[in-house]
Order: sequence, then C-alpha cells, then structure tokens
Amino acid sequence: MKFQNKYLKLLLFMPLRLCTKRIRLFTQHYQKLNRHRLIKVLFLASLVICLFFGQLVSAQTPNVTALVEQGIKNYNTGDFWNAIKNWQEALNQDKNNPSVMAVVNENLARAYQKTGENKAAIASFSAAIHDYNTVNNIQQVGRMKSELAQVYSSLGQPRKAIALLCGKLVDKSKSSENQPIQAEKCTPESAEQIATKYNDKRGHVAALGILGEAYRLIGSYDQAIKYLDTAQQVSPESKILVFNSLGNAYKSRGQLRELQADSAKKAGIFSRENEFTKKSQEDYDKAYQYFQDSIKFARNEKQPLAEIRGLLNFIQLASQANKSKFINDEEFNTALKDALKVLEALPDSATKVYGAIDLAYLQHDAKGSSPFTYCPTHLVLYGDNQALNLLENSVLTSKKLQDNRLISFSNGALGHFWECSPDNEKALKNEKALKYTQAAIIAADSKLSAKDSLYLWEWQAGRILDEQKRNEEAIASYQRAFDTLEDIRQDILTAERDVQFDFRDVVRPLYRTLAQSRLDLLGVGAIADEGRAKELSKVVNTIDALKLAELQNYFGNDCILSGLNPKQVGELLEDNSVAFKNTGFLSSIILDGKTGILLQLPNQATKFKWIEDPNQQGDKVVSSDTLQKKIAEFRTGLVKREEINYDTTIASQLYDWIIRPFAEDIKPEKVKTLVFIQDGFLRSIPMAALYDSKLNKYLVETYAVATTPSLRLNTPKLRDRSTQKALILGLTKEATIDGKTFEQLFAVPDEVSAVESIFPNHTPLIDDNFLAESFQQTLDKTTYPIIHIASHAQFGIIPEDTFIVTGKNQKLTISQLENSLRNLNSKSDSVELLTLTACETAVGDDRATLGLAGVALQVGVKSAIASLWSVTDQSTSELVKTFYTNYRNTGMSIAEALQTAQIRMIHAKKLPPSEGVNTMYDHPAYWAPMVAIGNWL
Repeated sequence: MKFQNKYLKLLLFMPLRLCTKRIRLFTQHYQKLNRHRLIKVLFLASLVICLFFGQLVSAQTPNVTALVEQGIKNYNTGDFWNAIKNWQEALNQDKNNPSVMAVVNENLARAYQKTGENKAAIASFSAAIHDYNTVNNIQQVGRMKSELAQVYSSLGQPRKAIALLCGKLVDKSKSSENQPIQAEKCTPESAEQIATKYNDKRGHVAALGILGEAYRLIGSYDQAIKYLDTAQQVSPESKILVFNSLGNAYKSRGQLRELQADSAKKAGIFSRENEFTKKSQEDYDKAYQYFQDSIKFARNEKQPLAEIRGLLNFIQLASQANKSKFINDEEFNTALKDALKVLEALPDSATKVYGAIDLAYLQHDAKGSSPFTYCPTHLVLYGDNQALNLLENSVLTSKKLQDNRLISFSNGALGHFWECSPDNEKALKNEKALKYTQAAIIAADSKLSAKDSLYLWEWQAGRILDEQKRNEEAIASYQRAFDTLEDIRQDILTAERDVQFDFRDVVRPLYRTLAQSRLDLLGVGAIADEGRAKELSKVVNTIDALKLAELQNYFGNDCILSGLNPKQVGELLEDNSVAFKNTGFLSSIILDGKTGILLQLPNQATKFKWIEDPNQQGDKVVSSDTLQKKIAEFRTGLVKREEINYDTTIASQLYDWIIRPFAEDIKPEKVKTLVFIQDGFLRSIPMAALYDSKLNKYLVETYAVATTPSLRLNTPKLRDRSTQKALILGLTKEATIDGKTFEQLFAVPDEVSAVESIFPNHTPLIDDNFLAESFQQTLDKTTYPIIHIASHAQFGIIPEDTFIVTGKNQKLTISQLENSLRNLNSKSDSVELLTLTACETAVGDDRATLGLAGVALQVGVKSAIASLWSVTDQSTSELVKTFYTNYRNTGMSIAEALQTAQIRMIHAKKLPPSEGVNTMYDHPAYWAPMVAIGNWL
C-alpha cells in the first residue's frame, strides 16, 4: 500500500522534547562567567536523546525569554498555534540577535511541522541554518540540514534532501550487477561531512539514515542499503532507528526485481527471469527479518512508536501475496492484533492517525498501489465496522492535533470508505462520501499544506459528483485535480522508482477521466462553436500532459522535460513558421470503452472523432478492446510476414477507422506530412503501413509520416547538413547479453560502408572497438551531429532492460548513452540525428515503445530513426542508404527522406534490376517498422 510508503516512513527524528537538564548545566556554567544570561529555550530533540545547542542572548531582552518560555508551555500542551504565535513575536522583538533567532527558528520549524505547515517549516529551518552559520555553530548547521532534508524527503523531494545531506547524487549508471555502486565522498558543507568532522555520532547516524531513505525513494536501493548499513556501524545502538528503513529498502528492491523478472519473462529470457525471481524472494525475506527485528528491539526499548511502524511494515509485507515464504496466517493475525493494541494505546500523534488509516485499508493480496484510486474489495478489517471505527477515530485525532495535513488525509480516507461502501442507500452514501471528501479538500487547500493529497480528494469528489449525475461540477473537480497534479507531478513521478507500480492507477486514469468527461459533454463530431472549441483545446492539453507524464515516469527523472516548450500545443500551432506548414497532427486518446482521434492543423480549429466502424450495425463506435485486438493482429501480420503477397485487409480497415474520417481536412494538396502523437497500444504499429483501398496506396505514399510523444518536446527546424560529421557504430558478430543471444548481422559491413561514403567526415567504431568506454572517449574528443548505430537495440518494459548491444558481449545502457551525450560541451554542436537499426521492443507492454520514442529525446537528440521491431538487416541496410542519400543531398525533411526511401521499396518490383533492390522488400514488414521520431524537418 503506497500510503505506508509515503506517510509512515521511518522517522529518524524521535518525538521532540525539552532538555531541561542540559539547560541547567549550561546555565550554571555561564552564571560563573557572569557575562550573559541564558534563555531557557525549547530544544526539540531530533534523536533518541536530547541534543542541546542553545545560544546565549543579551540580558537586555527579558520579554523574549518570557515569550519563548510561554511557547514551550503551549507546545507541551499541544497548543502549537499559540506556540508559533509566541515564538514569532520573540523573533520580531529581537531580530538583530542571531543566537536567539537560531534557536527560535529551529523551534518554529518543528512546530510548523506539527501543524502540517511544511512550507513554513522549510523556511524556518533554512533561517535557522543561516543563523547558526552566523554564530559559527557549524555542528548545529549540520543537524538543521538533516532535519530540513527529512522535511523535503517526506514531501516527495528526495533529491533536495540528498543535496543537503551529501551534496551530490551517486551516479547509478556507473554501477552494474557485478560492480556495485561505490559511495562517493560527500561535499564538506553537507550534513554528513559536518557530522563526521565534529565526531557527532548521533548527527552522523541521522544524516546517514535520512540519506538512505532518500536514495530508496529515488530507486537507488543498493545505495540506500549501503548508507543504512553504515549508520549501524557508526552507532550500533542506532539499530532500532534503521531496521525499519532497511526493511523498506529491501522490500522496494524486491519489488523492482519482481518487475525485472516479469520483463525478462516477456523477453523470453527465462534464466534471467529465474535469477530475478530468486533475488526478489531473498530481498523480501531480508525485509521480513528486519521488520521482525525492529518490532523486537522496539518492545525491548519500550518504544511504541517504533513498534507500530515495524508492525505496520511487517503487516503490509505479509498482506501482499508471495512476498515472504516465512509469513503464515498465524503470524499475520498475531501481528495485526498487536498493531491494533499498540495503536489504541498510543498518544495522539501523526503516527496514530496514519497507522489507523493504514490498518483500515489493509487488504489481502494488496496491489501495492494507492488504495484511494480504486475501491478495495478485500479489506481485512471490514467486518464488525472495524475499518470504519478506525477511520472515524483518525478524523477525531487529527482535529485534536490541529494538523491540516492529518485532517486532510483522515477525512479523505473516510470519504473514500463511504464512496466505496456497498450501502443500498446510494444517495445517503454519496452524501456522506462528499461531505468528508470536501472537508479533506478544505484542509488540504489551507495554505496548500497538503497539496500532494489535494489532487486525490478533488479527483475523489469528481467521481462522487459523477455518480450523482452532476457532470459539470464533476469536470470542474477533475480539472482542479489535474491542475494540482501538474504542479507537483515532477516530484511524484521522479521521487520513487516504485511509483512505476502505481502510475497506471494514479496519473493515467485521472488524466483520461478528465478528457473523457469533457468529450462526453461536448458530444461527437467536428467542433465549430468557439466555446466548445476551447473545451476541446483543454482536452488536447490534458492528453499532451499525459504523454509527457508517461515519458517522465518511464525514465524516472525530469531530464526528458528539460527542453520543454512553455507554450501549449494550441499556441504552437498558431506559429506560421515552416515547421508547421503543410503538416497535420493526429493525436489518439484511449478511453474507457472507446478511442478518440484529434486532428490539429495550423491556425485551424481542432477536430475530434471517435473511432467508428461504418459497417458495424447499431452503435458504430469501435470499442477499445476491439481496436486493441485489431492493432495486435495488424502488427503480428507484419512482424511474421508469413505471406509474400501482403493482405491489406486489416491495414485498410484501420485506415478507414483512423484516417478516412479526416480525409476532407488533410487533402494532399494542403497537407504533405502527418505527425502522429499516439497513445498506449497505438504506439506499437507503423502508421505508414495503413492502406487506402480506394487509391490502392499505403499512407506513406501520400504523406510523409513521423511520430512524437508531444509537440512541446520538439523545436522543428530545417538545418544545414552539408558538412555534418558522423559517428558510425556497428556490430557484425553474434552476441550474448544477460543469457539472450543476438544473431549476427551480416549486412552491417555494407550498411557501414554506405554510411561512410555518404558522410566522408566520419569515425567508425566497429565490433570490439564499439564499447561504452570507447563511445564515451570518442565523444569527449569530437561532437558528431550524426550518430548511426547498426546493432541490436532492446527496449524493455523498464529502463533497466533498455540497451544497445556492443562488442565483446557487452551493452550500452540507456543511462550510459544519456550521460555520454549530455556531457557534450557545446549545445550548438548537439546531436541532430540518432539512427538505430535492428531494434527490438518488449512484447505485451505498451511502455516498451516509450523507450523507443523517448530514447532520442531523453539524451537531447533532436531526431531519431529507429525500428519498431527487428527486421532483416539486408532490407534495413537498403532503406538506410536511400534515406541518408535523400537526407544529405536533396534538402528534404527527415520525414520526406524516409518517405522517399520507403516508397522506393514499395515499388521494388517496378524498379530495374540495376537498382539492386530485392523484390520481396515491397512487403511492409521490411520498410514500415522504420519510423521518424521527434523533429520531422
């Protein structure tokens, strides 16, 4: 359950309290000096023991002392807002004393955390760091950085946390399974190095522990485990603090290895599947042991907060099928009873609230994703109103704590319970659901204290309003959810690699629900009315945002969006530049039960149509399931190329469904190029091979065809190609990677020779000379606008399975390729075109084609030519020769150069023998899989 991962993470900082004994010692010492007077400040301890770093203040400010002490009393009674009020007044009265400001800002930060005001907490911790620097208390600077890092990490911004704790990220691309990541030394000003310099063991453990958690959140599980193990070595007594984190790190790595096993299975690499399955089980078993140990240590130390965290983590692991062979029903039931008992005895706290929500939504065979995006069907505690009682108590507790974040989640969770309740009184159920959901929205929206939950509750409200047939209100709610998620999407999609498990459950359905609601409201057909056209424009923006989010999620970082055009798609199409002249853009959106196509032309209103079958009786809308089956059938017929004389029946049917409805708008005299922005399973097929049965022509014979994930990722521009240099990489030998054999590519020598003749200024790296290291070294010396790779390239369902096969049975991973190209010094010399031949994409998962479509964009390349599946290297070589000749010599656009090369092969039987083109190559299996991606000019 993602709730546990996000909101019940191990807090290395224990409950905050006053260190009166240390205050007295400092007071006695400075009374002897008879020079200063110590303010008795509230020091809110960050670890198991008190850490006191109070500062001296002038005796001329007695009122400040009174305000600080009153704030202490307020805080200790749970009156956090009055504590904040008194401490803010203390700051206002003594703005020129950094000693006072440091400790008061420190206390303010923690009080703001208690009220869920994380933005204010960040500001106060930052101010405290500045003030402690001013008075040269560097050790305390380190500790404040650790606490600030904890806030960032809890808000889903682990990279900011790592910057404070260590100063830089460890590069995952430099590691491999046989050569694990080596810890890099942190920068001198980082929290970890400050603690090391001052021999601050507890500060060091805190920094290492939070660093481990932050690396876990970005998917660097090996690095997370390394830091957490180091924390134990620094201070063995800290085990109680890190066992939960270690358990979560091993559990997360187990989930990743499970996904890798699935990827290997789909790729047919069964040895790798078994290897990852075994490693996954080993990780789950280690997680099991660490959670068990954390529970035992917490009980021995009488630490109920640590115990409940261990119990909840253990229960979550046990509730997911096959996660540990050691967990049986008796263990699970005992842990559940213990958790309920410990939870009931806990004082009111955030842990108590989140723990109650977690237990209420505990499921058998949990999906591992957020329970608030669907209705759970197997709640463990559903009987006897146990789940309902837990949720109602969490609402009461959150109100007592005056924490907007807690109030938001507890009300939202209770609202979701009623939304999913099978209560026969539908109206009453929806009324309750909406009541609590709206309370959650109000609390989340209060100073945006829980923005990462706001989109969940707005989305939930939209679903409830939909159920009540309040369609326009529902759309407004969906839109607010979308807008909020767009603001924080970068942090959510890049914070956790685990988030790949719930992206389909969170981002994609929300965006598609919003798009479908607007389209259903607008109706079917062309949009003429200006108001309706604006609504359709919002649909376009929603779809575009979904495509960008999918890319960002697939690669697990925001590099893909670094060059994103700030203009929306509609604004770009108002541009009268050559980039959009004579070009049409067809976007697809797969929705619940049906699929829509949008046509956009420069300076014209967007048009929309559902995919329909004119020959179908009754409702002519083609269901998404039917379309997917037809697409799969189309692709299979091409890949297998079983018939010499190609049967165009399915290609014609798809043409009639997708292209023909817009025939009057894209007449060839007006539109020369079609750029497709595809969704889901539609990405896996070459649109160039659709067949117009009326003209007896393939689509590419009428239009140049290209594809892009989003128009906002491109800056189309026709460039001078007369003096371009080319880096030519090739593999001719058979290779074995991860137990999978890639066959010898016999035509690569001819292909390389042809490319060399077209680009006289070139550098070849062939076979054993083609390695990741030599590739990097070559690029370090010279930048090449053209990079041609004649080798096998595999695009898996996860980036870890995306690589190019190099010499010596090695591989160039997507991360290595990205780093090599991003290290180029001059942006003006960046790579214009990357060509990949003999590609393979994973079968059965449309995410695989994200690797194909995104690889060029991910590494900063403007355009790419790549194949949707591996075809005979002879035909690919023939196609590439013609493409490059057109690209280099005629001033054609990239799309037109590819179009001309493909048409030449379509007409293979008509060409004279002197052309040397195999007549079999007229079959679309040979020419269609090559696609132009990105900049089509």
